[in-house]
Amino acid sequence: MAAIDLNSDLGESFGAWTLGDDEAMLGVVTSANVACGFHAGDPSTLRRVCDAAAERHVVIGAQVAYPDLVGFGRRFVDMETAELRDAVLYQLGALDAFAQVAGTEIAYVKPHGALYHACIDRVEHAEAVVQAAAEYDFSLAVLGAPGSPLLRLAEEAGLEPVGEAFADRAYQPDGRLVSRREDGAVLTDPAAVAARAVRMATHRRVEAIDGTMIPVDARSICVHGDTPGAVSLARAVRSALDAAGIGVQPFAA
Repeated sequence: MAAIDLNSDLGESFGAWTLGDDEAMLGVVTSANVACGFHAGDPSTLRRVCDAAAERHVVIGAQVAYPDLVGFGRRFVDMETAELRDAVLYQLGALDAFAQVAGTEIAYVKPHGALYHACIDRVEHAEAVVQAAAEYDFSLAVLGAPGSPLLRLAEEAGLEPVGEAFADRAYQPDGRLVSRREDGAVLTDPAAVAARAVRMATHRRVEAIDGTMIPVDARSICVHGDTPGAVSLARAVRSALDAAGIGVQPFAA
């Protein structure tokens, strides 16, 4: 039987500003990529999400980002490797404090937004993320784009690399995500998103914007928490995976 993890980006509210429905998403996903305060998430939000994830036995991952609250972490920041390493380490420690208080711990690290894409194109930024994770806890897994320098470096460092696919994002023929600046980059139809997730889990393929089928070697599928109708999308994906007999379970213990 095929098995897949289902993850979502959570903890992205800040102060009086609410983004997404963390409580509802935690009832659907098996792994939670929790913001660490650099692109989103205030301390009370992080604590609340960690508490709720622990109660529901959802695995917690640290979604680390560039220091870019105003841009929601979607703008590239040209940082030196050591500086970025320390920024990532800072975020790991902050989120893990709340996870520990909730009776659990962080199990993996996933870059967010611009940092996620930089870890495909800029080896030095991928190195910074891996260095921070290895220094903090060698048991951490690293979640990222299949075939990326991030996952290669993670494996070389002795960390567990985990490939990820996006059910609610459009793909270019080269396997990269379509920029959010382009129309159609974010998919919002529950049936279409669910069908993509099942294909990703069973056939390890996804349809690109030009109609070609491209490989996507993923052990985890993401449904973004800030996508319009995110909860409905996640529930549709989970129902479709269950109906197809695909085991939905976290990749990290």
